[in-house]
Amino acid sequence: MKNLNINKFSRPRLLILGCGDVGMRLLPLVRGKFRVFAVTSQPERCAELRAAGAVPLVADLDRPATLRRLAGLARYVVHLAPPQLDGTTDRRTRNLSAILPAGGRVVYISTTGVYGDCGGAWIDEARPVAPRNPRAHRRVDAERALRRWSVGAGAALSILRVPGIYAEDRLPLKRLEQGTPALRAQDDVYTNHIHADDLARAIAAALFKGAPGRVYNAVDDSDMKMADYFDAVADAFGLPRPPRLPRAELSAVVTPALLSFMSESRRLRNTRLKRELGLRLRHARVVDCLQRVQGNRKQSE
Repeated sequence: MKNLNINKFSRPRLLILGCGDVGMRLLPLVRGKFRVFAVTSQPERCAELRAAGAVPLVADLDRPATLRRLAGLARYVVHLAPPQLDGTTDRRTRNLSAILPAGGRVVYISTTGVYGDCGGAWIDEARPVAPRNPRAHRRVDAERALRRWSVGAGAALSILRVPGIYAEDRLPLKRLEQGTPALRAQDDVYTNHIHADDLARAIAAALFKGAPGRVYNAVDDSDMKMADYFDAVADAFGLPRPPRLPRAELSAVVTPALLSFMSESRRLRNTRLKRELGLRLRHARVVDCLQRVQGNRKQSE
């Protein structure tokens, strides 16, 4: 038993911030290789995190004083926590960068929204960022803050830019049930996706294979427009397809936040993800996953 304890505590330490759905999917992939610490601002989640194989730590990225005991705790860090909901700077990431370890390795989960509107063009990671809304500006600020930290600390930073995350239990069913309209085909935008399980696997790969300072588009092979995605989900669950409207009419009936998602069109290449991180997607296209869901539903009926 002593040897087991020694092996357990000699494993490198990994700190996960923002251990929500994707973080919980990541835990089974890394808990055998690391001693994992998961930060939560909700004490009631400690039992859940402990049962999943992590050591829970209560801290709050909005309260820098609570982060001090995390300083130097782990050489490996996965930063999944989103920015706060206001402003154009990511105060949470700036607070975090003050306690990150020198010489460590950080994987930051950013967003493909930093590219802004690309007019439906195919792009890769060489595309300059062009954020169009405060949400994307906060993500760009987080990336830059972490880059500054990594240079000053002699550390390795890998950035995964992530689009819409989906899974069998992460689909826009409520939106479809409410009949929220989508854009007509001639006004519609290209959108990008990644299954939550594949994203977790991409994060695990980046911990070991991510090149310092490298950006990776963590997207699948889908090539589809947003309304077509909603149609595919509706078909898989036997729901009515959403009505389609011209952009001018749609802007009058949806929230500004939703409209902003429907105002940016881009298609992202995932060559680096596959070649450099060696990731083989288990859910290569959204439509394939939804067809499996539809088949399973029919079998259970």
